[in-house]
Amino acid sequence: MANVSDIVLWEQSNQLHRQLFKIIKQLVIMENLFIESQSKYSFQQTIEKISDIILTGGWNISVILDLQASLTKSGIVVLPVKVIELCNPELASQILQKSETRIYSSMLPCKISIYEKDTGKTYLSILNTGAFASQIGGVVETVMIEAFSQAAKFIHQVAEE
Repeated sequence: MANVSDIVLWEQSNQLHRQLFKIIKQLVIMENLFIESQSKYSFQQTIEKISDIILTGGWNISVILDLQASLTKSGIVVLPVKVIELCNPELASQILQKSETRIYSSMLPCKISIYEKDTGKTYLSILNTGAFASQIGGVVETVMIEAFSQAAKFIHQVAEE
């Protein structure tokens, strides 16, 4: 027969296991938060091809930021880096039309970064907004998982296998 101290120890052990599980889940999410893929094309070709793919996929390109040019203006030399801000109006509207979810608008628009490394190879990276939004839940999680999924498919079309 268990006594009170056994029951207290058992409950504390269960609490520790739940906390440990939560920490492990967060670490797995963090590990998969940024996805990087090597392009099969040159830097400029990658920009052109991914832009066409995005537009053909029914998304809009809000802007293409040239981070290399911005830093050059400050006298800092870096390899080419451009960030494409892309938006799917149907998905974004599900977050932006409700006052209670507008706080999450800072996750919009989606961004795909295209950059060269010192090896001369071109890479693309994206924030896994679906994994991030899984901490929020609800419509935000649903929308951001779908947005990430579609954007990842765009990247896959220019990435090396």
